[in-house]
Amino acid sequence: MPKLKSHSGAKKRFRKTGSGHIAYKRRGRSHLLQQKSKRQKRISRTILINTRDLRRIETLVPHL
Repeated sequence: MPKLKSHSGAKKRFRKTGSGHIAYKRRGRSHLLQQKSKRQKRISRTILINTRDLRRIETLVPHL
């Protein structure tokens, strides 16, 4: 049986938290922040994935 390979795009986007949940960063918080409103900056924080998407993410990144 061949090795399980991780999806390299998903590897860069998702990480496991200390409590075991999977989190990702939303877009829009890397640069050009001066002209963005407070609401835009607040929305672009790190969030946890939905439990419905958990199985799909775990198949993409089995060694997370």
